[in-house]
Parts: sequence; C-alpha cells; structure tokens
Amino acid sequence: MEEPTAMTTDPDILTLAQWLSPAYPLGAFSYSHGLEWAVAAGDVDDTGSLERWLGDVMCHGSGRSDALFLAAAYLADTPGDLTRIDQTCRAFAASAERLRESDLQGAAFCEITARVWGFDLARLTFPVGVGRAARLGALPLDLTSQMYLQAFITNLVTCAQRLLPIGQTEAQALIHALSGAARDIAAQTLTGDLDMLSGTAFLADIASMKHETQYSRTFRT
Repeated sequence: MEEPTAMTTDPDILTLAQWLSPAYPLGAFSYSHGLEWAVAAGDVDDTGSLERWLGDVMCHGSGRSDALFLAAAYLADTPGDLTRIDQTCRAFAASAERLRESDLQGAAFCEITARVWGFDLARLTFPVGVGRAARLGALPLDLTSQMYLQAFITNLVTCAQRLLPIGQTEAQALIHALSGAARDIAAQTLTGDLDMLSGTAFLADIASMKHETQYSRTFRT
C-alpha cells in the first residue's frame, strides 16, 4: 500500500501556522514539561544549560517520541490502528503530569480543529491528534512534523523566559539553534515506526515526576 503524500502549498503553511501558534487555544503556555522543577533544582540555571536540557528533550526524549506518534497517526489507515497508536502514546508518558499535558492539549486541539475544519476527530493525545488532522487535511507530513517540533521547543523557551533571566535575543537565538534538530528529527521519524520508540532523557522524566509535588509552582507541568 502506498503511503499518503502531499505537496506543500501556501494554504498548508498557513493552516499549520494557525494550529501550532501560541494563539491556538490549547493552554500550551501553562505547561513547562518539567522544566520548572529543573530550574528550581538548579539543573537549568542559564542559557547554556537550558540549551543542553532542551536539546536532550528534543533528540532523546519527548520531542523524538512525539514526532514518531505524529507520523504513525498520519499513516494510520483504520480507526483501530489510530486507537492503538493513541493508547501507546498515553502508555509512553513518563509521569502523570506528562500524560495530563498531552491529553488536555490533545483534547483541546481535536475539539477546536473539528469545529473549525469539520474534521471527524475524537479525543486524542496532542501529537496523535495533530498527525490525524494533518492526514485529514492532506497536509504534508514532513512539514507538519517540523512545525510541531518547532512549536514544542518555542513553547519551552517561552516558559524558560518566565523562570530564568533570559532576554528576547537570547531566546530567539536558542530557538534558532535548535531548529536544526527539529528538521533532523522530523526526517528521521517519517516512517512512524513505533518500534523505534525510546526515551533516554531520564532527568527530564524525573523532573516531570518531581514537579507533581513541587511546593511552589507556576506551571501545570
């Protein structure tokens, strides 16, 4: 069976820019993905340590696994396949907060996108919902994955600006430095082969667990 393909057009770019914009009402600004605990613990305390932390999360943690789930959902041919992918995504969450983050953002994404675009979208985790919506909208998988990862890292850098003394120029330079990783990970995960799943960003996973009982916190995760 041939895999679905799509050519990039201006409307595709605009649609993805809207879906993955901070203005899309998912509440993404309220999730730090465990970064808040990492800052409180002193594991991340400046631009250099933040770049290393985010690079590991992208390449060895949630960034890479989310890209695999997104691609797998895009390539899923039956409702049963999609359900199994979503269940695997939920099971792969390293903590209760990580699961809540993906579930609530995914539910919001699916509800809003279904209403505006008229897609048949049930409640799915965030990367699975984006992948399924991109397939229904005939949007190109590679571009969808790249822009998803770019939005993921941009949101975490924005969170870091509320936690650390990082200025606008430093923040944008950091996003730019990590954009290459977004392109590489998207290219490496286009098959959506979930046998490639792995997670070795252990400290980031532990941070998300520790955050669940953090005494004083700003973010939901």
